[in-house]
Amino acid sequence: MTTTMPQQRVIEALKEAGLRDSVKVMVGGAPVSREWAERIGADGYGEDAIEAVAEAKKLLGIKEDFELKL
Repeated sequence: MTTTMPQQRVIEALKEAGLRDSVKVMVGGAPVSREWAERIGADGYGEDAIEAVAEAKKLLGIKEDFELKL
């Protein structure tokens, strides 16, 4: 991912192609924020890889089948 944040153009291209409703778009990492994700219309945001996986599972309706106990 680059700091140029091209994600908004991807979402716009998906809309123009009539595909936006058939795919989920997630953004994340250091160059972006949850607010940015909401502003560009992304479906999900993950600050890091662990949060991204949890968000992806939430978007897909996948429930955690285990509980991590330390």
